[in-house]
This record gives sequence, structure tokens and C-alpha cells, in this order.
Amino acid sequence: MQIKPAARLNLLPPYLFAELDRLKRELQQTGVDVISLGIGDPDLPTPRPIIESLQRAAENPLNHRYPDYEGLERFRQAACRWYERRFGVKLDPVHEVFALIGSKEGIANFATAVVDPGDIVLIPDPGYPVYFSGCVFNGGEPYFMKLRRENSFRPDFGAIPPEIARRAKLMWLNYPNNPTAATIDRPFFESAVAYCLKHDIILAHDVAYSEIAFDGYRAPSVLEVPGAAECAIEFHSLSKTYSMTGWRVGFAVGNAQLIRALGLVKTNMDSGVFQAVQEAAITAMDSGDESVRKYCAIYKERRDLMVELLRKLGLACEVPRATFYLWAQVPPGYTSASFTERVLREAGVVITPGSGFGKGGEGFVRFSMTVGSERLKEAVGRLAALRL
Repeated sequence: MQIKPAARLNLLPPYLFAELDRLKRELQQTGVDVISLGIGDPDLPTPRPIIESLQRAAENPLNHRYPDYEGLERFRQAACRWYERRFGVKLDPVHEVFALIGSKEGIANFATAVVDPGDIVLIPDPGYPVYFSGCVFNGGEPYFMKLRRENSFRPDFGAIPPEIARRAKLMWLNYPNNPTAATIDRPFFESAVAYCLKHDIILAHDVAYSEIAFDGYRAPSVLEVPGAAECAIEFHSLSKTYSMTGWRVGFAVGNAQLIRALGLVKTNMDSGVFQAVQEAAITAMDSGDESVRKYCAIYKERRDLMVELLRKLGLACEVPRATFYLWAQVPPGYTSASFTERVLREAGVVITPGSGFGKGGEGFVRFSMTVGSERLKEAVGRLAALRL
């Protein structure tokens, strides 16, 4: 029997991070001590009170059954408390919050909820690959909004052709940004909301990195903007904020109709978040900012170290105000892919080619600062030995 996968799979390049993992394993099998700066997976442990909360909840037989699709009422109320405390945004826990098995699945499922064949989806380029895959899996047509260095890696809404704006159904934004680490302030969101309301476009904001910030920067929520509740949904994850990547828990908040549409997809696709994990997430959201401040201080030390070391190598990079990424230009004579391949094969260091995030990422690579300072120093030392 000849197995023929769905034709939609041919629309996708190999998933970037899976390919990096494959190459890393190949080297490790040959005995190379690989330093991975490729994936945004925090090395700092989940704070102890969150772990203890999970342990207690896992002992409760009531948590061993199928969870509610939309999330425990206590979880949704905790998300509302967190949003009001953090952003000053009041939410209805019944109609404006939905639990997610990590924000990635929410982002992918949201496209199924709102994108019909032929709809145009406005996607940042470079950008998180799931925005594109969610679009094309549902028959949407991607239109890439270029994030250029000269525009501080922000899209220029005025550059979107009028005929594209008329057909657009959905716009994705992501700040603090992955992969560029760019940040924005509230006036940018004001212009984004005004644009989307004018053209009847759904605004979806991925805010996974909002709490990993430095130098006094406080990332805004798009929902702070008057009028945003008419068109916007926001996806938040506990993965980066509380070092809970493997726990798979997050939530979507915003416009009640959009939350309902997402919920209709999810009720037909999954069974919700394990209740013990939700209990631990409640503990995290109600725990205050002490662990977040502590971890941000560690990431800041790593940021300062890496910026200094990379600049000494001649790799130009900005000093980011948020995320644990550095977005650096490749040396002359290299593409993103060729530079990444040389660094991996000759130095045993995994970094991410900017082109893996879209054509707009060509000429850049992303360093993830999710290993300790000594390993970061060793990684840059290996790059220095290549005499780039």
C-alpha cells in the first residue's frame, strides 16, 4: 500500500526546530559536546511553590478525570486577576478567557476557528512559523508584513496594499518579538487597533514573552487600547514567564466572539489542560513577581555578556529590552543557513538561522540565552576559533 499524506503538508518547509534537533542529535552521536543556543527552552527550573502545588493536586483523584474544555473556573479567574494586576485590563472569566495546552496549540487552532479558504492572513516576516502553518493548513493566503531593521522590526501598516487590506481576515502580531527581540510601546498598538478596526480585520497578539524584560521595560497588552475588545484576542503562555515549557499551559483572552470560536474548535479537538497542571498554574499566577524578577536578572546578565562577546567577534546585534534572544547579523560572505551550518559542524554550537523564520530573516541568526554564563562563554569562544 502506498501512503499518500495530505497535500497541505507539501506547503510547509521542514519544521525549523525539529530539523535543528535532528542535526544536533547527529553530532552528539559522534561524541561532539554540542552547546544548544537554538531553541527558546528556559534552563532555569520551575519555581518550587509551583512544583509543590502540582504534587498536591496530582494526589487528588478529582483531578484524574477529563478536565473542562474551557479550563477550571478557578484557573480562568486567576488569569483575570493576573491580567488586571499586570495590565489593568478587566476580563470576564466566563466569556473572555479560555485555557490552552500551551499557547502554540491555541495559535494553531485559532486559524481553524477564523480562517476560510481564500482569506488573507497578515503575517510578520520574520515570525513564529506557526502563524504561517495555521494559515495554509486552513486554505488561507499569507501576506507577509516585513519587519525591517530600519523600522525597528515593526510592520508598516501603510505599506500594505489597499486590495490586500480589503481581503484580509486576520493579522498576527508578536511583541516582545520572536525572533528579533524587538519591543513596542502602547502607541504602536493604538495604530494597530485603529488599522484593524478600519479594515474589519481580526487582531491576534502573541504575548508569550511579555514578562521576560529588562532595563525597566514593561511590555503592554493590546487589550489596554480602547476599542481593542471589538477586534482583538491575545495568547499568553506560562512557559517563559515561570519556566514551565514542558507543562503545556497557557490561555487566550479577549473578544468574547473570538474566544467562543476558538473554544468550538478546541472542544472538538482536545480535552483541555490536565487539572493538576491548572492548579499549579493558578499558584504561579497568584504568586507575585519575585521569581520572575529573579529570573529576569539572570537573563539580563547573560544578555549583557553575550552582546559584549558577540560584538567583539564583529557580529552586530542590538541590546534587547525583552526576551532571552539575541538577533545578530551574519558576517559578510555568509547566508543565514551557511553560517548556521558552519557554526554547528565546526564549533558544535546550535544557533537558529533567521531564514527559518521567513525570507525577512535572511542575513540574521538568533542566539537563545537559555544556558548558563560559562557555557555561553565557551560557545562564543568556539565561534572565535573559527576566525569568522
